[in-house]
Amino acid sequence: MTVGFIGLGTMGAFMAANIQKAGYPLVVHDIRREAGANRLAAGAAWAETPRAVAERCDVIFTSLPGPKEFEPVVFGPDGILAGIRPGAALFDLTTNAQALVRRMAAALAEKGAHGFDAPVSGGPKGAESGRLAIWVGGDRAVYDRFKPVLDAFGDQAAHIGPIGSATVAKLVHNMAGYAVQTVMAEVFSMGVKAGMDPLDLWAAVRQGAMGRRRSFDRLADQFLVGAYDPPAFPLKLAHKDISLAVGMGRDLGVPMRLCNLTLEEVNEALARGWGDLDSRVSMTLQLERANVAVRCDPAAVQAVLDADGAPTVTARGGKG
Repeated sequence: MTVGFIGLGTMGAFMAANIQKAGYPLVVHDIRREAGANRLAAGAAWAETPRAVAERCDVIFTSLPGPKEFEPVVFGPDGILAGIRPGAALFDLTTNAQALVRRMAAALAEKGAHGFDAPVSGGPKGAESGRLAIWVGGDRAVYDRFKPVLDAFGDQAAHIGPIGSATVAKLVHNMAGYAVQTVMAEVFSMGVKAGMDPLDLWAAVRQGAMGRRRSFDRLADQFLVGAYDPPAFPLKLAHKDISLAVGMGRDLGVPMRLCNLTLEEVNEALARGWGDLDSRVSMTLQLERANVAVRCDPAAVQAVLDADGAPTVTARGGKG
């Protein structure tokens, strides 16, 4: 089975590497040929266009920043749709828009091919280690045929429903995370302004009912130590995910007050020019409003995690 991979960014490069390590012949494409250098050195073939990838492959994976990049890769004159083989499958790993992945699948079906939305969760470290959730929407029987390839780069691949279902799951997952971090910024700024040392406050609330579920452990990433560069997951991509989730709610007539407030927070952070910083940088807006500072010693933060066996914070986790 020949596998195509389009989009060799932070996540895509690791996923493609794991597919190649599993022994699958690999054909790659990216808008920057240099992004594929490691895969080419390991024996992968280069394709000049997405169409050329599709013409040579039984299954294709796309890992792209968002809908605006995905659409021309599929529907452009040299896109996947122009070259896909009957019986082949496209799994889109992008956090995408539900309407677009449904349109993709319908267009592929007209060519006798199969389309799946298959967004992933686990961040760059998960992509590198293969510890990724892969939520998949589409035809179950076809999914089963290609699942061994999914298992090559993710340990939690799961078919969860028809096309578009996985996009819903990913947007619910990511939107919940961003909404929770917005609330955490509010309550944490209150606690610090009330006189608590931020490290002491964090160590305390982790032992409460919510804290024991490790919801507060996310504060160890970026926020407590005040480090947002380099990003684990850039603010501009978080903005895209949040916008998609809010748009879905609007389309469905679902009130999403807190999610819309979260979008406003991220819009304000983007307006500050923070798009390339880590997505959690938007939490600092609340610190400014409350006129408090949070900057803990990274070693002290790690000591709190080590005290009860929580995972070591060696890389700042994103939402992807």
